[in-house]
Amino acid sequence: MKTQKNITLKNADKLNLLSNLSTMISAGIPILETVDSLLEDSKGNVKKVLESIREDVLQGNHLYVAFTKFPEVFDKVTINVVRASEEAGTLDVTLKDIREQIEREMKFNDKIKSAMVYPLIILVVFFGVLLMILIVVIPKISTVFSRLNVDLPLPTKVLIFMSDVITKYTLPFLAGTIVLVFFLFIIYKAQRKAILGIVYRFPVISTLVKEIDLAHFARSMYLLLTSGITITNALELSQEVVLRSDVANAIKHAKETVLAGKNLSQGFKDEKKIFSGIIIKMVEAGEKTGTLDKSMEDVSRQMDYRVDNSLRTLTALLEPIMLVAVGLLVGGIMLAIIAPIYGLIGQVNSQ
Repeated sequence: MKTQKNITLKNADKLNLLSNLSTMISAGIPILETVDSLLEDSKGNVKKVLESIREDVLQGNHLYVAFTKFPEVFDKVTINVVRASEEAGTLDVTLKDIREQIEREMKFNDKIKSAMVYPLIILVVFFGVLLMILIVVIPKISTVFSRLNVDLPLPTKVLIFMSDVITKYTLPFLAGTIVLVFFLFIIYKAQRKAILGIVYRFPVISTLVKEIDLAHFARSMYLLLTSGITITNALELSQEVVLRSDVANAIKHAKETVLAGKNLSQGFKDEKKIFSGIIIKMVEAGEKTGTLDKSMEDVSRQMDYRVDNSLRTLTALLEPIMLVAVGLLVGGIMLAIIAPIYGLIGQVNSQ
C-alpha cells in the first residue's frame, strides 16, 4: 500500500469532505456513487483523495484502507474509528461524529490562534519601528557624530554598527538572514521535540499545554470508545495526540493499569499531577454507570472551558508585559541616540 505523505488538507476541506460523505451515505447512497458525485465538483488535493478512495472501493477495499494512505490528512484515531464503524455497520453515524469533533477542534484551535494574534502584532510593530530607526534615523545621526569626532557610548556604537550592516551591506545581510532562518528551521525540524519540550516547561505555558493535551486526549477517547474500540486500544491511540511527554507517560501508565485488571480511574489516581480530581471523579462515575464514553466527552468539554480561561489569563498577562518590554527597548534605543547629543550640548556649554 503506497502512502501519500505529501498530500494535506485544510481542516475546512476535510470537514466538508467528511460532512458530504456522511450526508450521502446516511441517505442510503452507495459509497462508490457518493464518491463519484463528490468528484464532479472537487479539485486540488481533495480530488486526489477522492480518486484514491474511488480506486480502493473499486478494488473492494474498505474506506479506512483508503484513509490510511493519507497520514497527513487522517490521523490514527480517525482511521481506527472508521475501521470499527465499518465492521459494525455504523459508518454514517461515525462520520457524523468525526465531523462534529473536527468542528469542535477547529473552534478550539481558533481560540488558541486568536490569543496569539496580539503578541505577534506587537512584535511585528516593534521590529518595524526598529528597522525604520536603523535605516532612516541612525545613518543621519552617525554622520553628525563622525564629523564632530565624539566619543560614543557602547549602545550607540552597536546601533551604528547594525545600521551600517543593513544600509551598506544590504545584499550580504539579506543573504545571511535567509541562511540563518533556514539553519534555525533545519535545527527545529531535527530537534522539534527537544525544543518544544523546553518551551512547554515555561510556567504559564506548561499549564496551558497540559490542559490542551487533556482536552485532545478526552475528545479522542470519546470518539474511540463510542465506536466500540476497546479501552486499552483507545488509550494507546489517544497517547499519540498529546504534546507533553509526561502526559503521554501518564496515559501509558493508565493503559498498563487497565491491562492489569484495574479501573481506568485507578490509573488516573496514580498520576494526580496530570489528572485533576474532577477528571478522576467524572471517570469514576462513568465506570460505575457504564457510560465511560459520555464521561470522556464531559471531560473534554470541561477541559475546553479551562483552556479558554487559561488563554484569557495568558493574554491578559502578555499584553502589559509585552508593552512594558517594547517600551523599555524603544526607550533604550532612543536613549542611546539622545545621550551623545546631550554630551555634545554639555561640551558646548562648558566652553
